[in-house]
Amino acid sequence: MLLQILLLTSLSPSHADDGGRWHLLQNDIGVLPMHMQLLHNDRVVLFDRTDFGTSNLPLPDGKCRMDPNDVALKLDCTAHSLEYDVASNSFRPLMVQTDVWCSAGAAMSDGTLVQTGGFNDGDRRVRIFKPYPNGSDWEEIPLALNVRRWYPTNQILPDGRQIVIGGRRQFSYEFFPKTSGASKAYSFPFLVETNDPLIENNLYPFVFLNVDGNLFVFANNRSILFDYARNKVLKTFPAIPGGDPRCYPSTGSAALLPLRNLQAGAIEVEVLVCGGAPKGSFNKAVNRTFIRALNTCARIKITDPKPEWVMETMPMSRVMGDMVLLPNGDVLIVNGAGSGTAGWDNARDPVLHPVLYRPRDSLGSRFRLLNPSTIPRLYHSTAVLLRDGRVLVGGSNPNVYYNFTGIPFPTELRLEAFSPSYLDPNFENLRPKILLPSSQTAVRHAQQLAVRFNVIDDSVALDSVEVTMLVPPFNTHSFSMSQRLLVIGGKNVTKLGNSTWDVHVSMPGSGTIAPSGYYLLFVVHRKIPSNGIWIRIM
Repeated sequence: MLLQILLLTSLSPSHADDGGRWHLLQNDIGVLPMHMQLLHNDRVVLFDRTDFGTSNLPLPDGKCRMDPNDVALKLDCTAHSLEYDVASNSFRPLMVQTDVWCSAGAAMSDGTLVQTGGFNDGDRRVRIFKPYPNGSDWEEIPLALNVRRWYPTNQILPDGRQIVIGGRRQFSYEFFPKTSGASKAYSFPFLVETNDPLIENNLYPFVFLNVDGNLFVFANNRSILFDYARNKVLKTFPAIPGGDPRCYPSTGSAALLPLRNLQAGAIEVEVLVCGGAPKGSFNKAVNRTFIRALNTCARIKITDPKPEWVMETMPMSRVMGDMVLLPNGDVLIVNGAGSGTAGWDNARDPVLHPVLYRPRDSLGSRFRLLNPSTIPRLYHSTAVLLRDGRVLVGGSNPNVYYNFTGIPFPTELRLEAFSPSYLDPNFENLRPKILLPSSQTAVRHAQQLAVRFNVIDDSVALDSVEVTMLVPPFNTHSFSMSQRLLVIGGKNVTKLGNSTWDVHVSMPGSGTIAPSGYYLLFVVHRKIPSNGIWIRIM
């Protein structure tokens, strides 16, 4: 313990502004954010399981959820989903009818949130949430999935569909929406090969769309490049060094690092996998022995002819961490525990300090410890980036029901935001403000676009500006599905006068690099991002 304290002290920021700031937004939102998605109307949809009884948020106007299949409560007049309005810091309850516990999802090209699977009577459902200006609610499609999907992973594809991969005891994948040529579930032997029959360390596999249109799929401690159209493994990558599992319940996290040089024709694609729990940790945690979590990250360049994992050491051990891509290309690692695994009451030693990972720094100097929260965020925690550059953080419920007393880690209904150091007021003179285009602008692949911005600092240089685009992901269980950051330009900068500049960029050339849909676009000046604007690639 003394060694850990000394380590944290030696890595702590020199003063508070350097390590970011925490802000409590809501003391009780009533519903645990087990799942979270930012939509293009700057509202965040979040939801929890429905089969544990009442939540702390009543449904409006005497509405009640009537579910004869619910194992806890047939008639429930409380909400298990809500819509959080970022601008007003307010929320409203939503009605979800069947059980969404441990499900998946993504936003479609028109901005509609599609959520797939769950538990019990919800495991073959698809649910739709359309972000209408005057408010909307969940719509449910019965039997929209071919098989039951509990703990699956979704990924947006170049043609606008979602692929839904895996789930508990489901070694297959399927698509939504269905097409005449792809309307069934397809066998996926890789999930059989990576399955531990006793623990199933391949749930919520890490899935990323490669720039060649194929999928990088990581499960347990192995990964492949997969052609889903032909149901064919194109490449098998080396097993992650050490052999320890990184997927649920040994829950690490993973991120596709920012994609650069999009016009060069030879884009380097790298994946980062961090944290998790050593092999055997789950069974020991069930028996009340909590093994120290992994303190390693593994990074691999999947576009190399002979890719190899490069190992790095984090400032501390972490299981159930969330990896959030920031507008300037850095990665925030937040939430989690220092020992144990995912699952009910299976973790101890909350990790309160976020860590910043800077991918472009030299090996050995990429991590930086940030200021801690005061709220433990363990099992069932979430984190997503907001348009203003803050990170919305919520959740933590390692209990079967909502439980607030007499236990080590009560159900956590507080919602907070972390402001990275780039939001420090001392950087206001460096912060760009986007003047054009306006938010909600529609563009097309390969379209040229002039982004006009204002910055007080008059020393803007060619090498100090980048324009980035982020796909807001669906976050649950320490993985952000479809998360993607693209660096689309920054060298063609023209001064217009009065601290105003134009930077000319080119939209990504195809859906394999940037699937159609809504993106947050940022101008980044000397690592300080503007507020984002919404653009839609048609």
